[in-house]
Amino acid sequence: MRTCERLVKEGRFVPSNPIGILTTSYCELLQNKVPLLGSSTACIVVLDRSNHRLHTANLGDSGFLVVRGGEVVHRSDEQQHYFNTPFQLSIAPPEAEGVVLSDSPDAADSTSFDVQLGDIILTATDGLFDNMPDYMILQELKKLKNSNYESIQQTARSIAEQAHELAYDPNYMSPFAQFACDNGLNVRGGKPDDITVLLSIVAEYTD
Repeated sequence: MRTCERLVKEGRFVPSNPIGILTTSYCELLQNKVPLLGSSTACIVVLDRSNHRLHTANLGDSGFLVVRGGEVVHRSDEQQHYFNTPFQLSIAPPEAEGVVLSDSPDAADSTSFDVQLGDIILTATDGLFDNMPDYMILQELKKLKNSNYESIQQTARSIAEQAHELAYDPNYMSPFAQFACDNGLNVRGGKPDDITVLLSIVAEYTD
């Protein structure tokens, strides 16, 4: 994602094509020919402020919600090969090629839709969605007092901290545990994982 950020800062992207940002970034890493340990899901959300249109690309089980009037009006679709195995990007060393799971950036789910002033855009890793159902997230978003930076930051931190607390509760029936049960596994409790939460509010565009 650092490479994606750099490409955006350099102006080397088309706002309406977030998959293009992801693909260019991934190809650049491939060309470096430096194997990287691990893999990553990816979620890119681009707001065209001039026409209030959102363009998204999501690969795997990170994702986003768009909340309007206290309700979820748009959300990303989770991409899984099978239970607890999301689509992911990786750069495997030669000896692991064909063994390590690696999806193409082109496999990302892409959407474009209009947003309205005041819409809340929440982007997060699966550590949030595996531990907090929508209704809990919406309860926290209702505490958002205004659209200034401090209020948004405080709300994002509150959501992340609550998800972290639930992740380590062995008796909590988390969304992840419910999904596991749906797949025939006897699981209870939260799911410890990295938790990243980004909050944005659609505001009036001023050039």
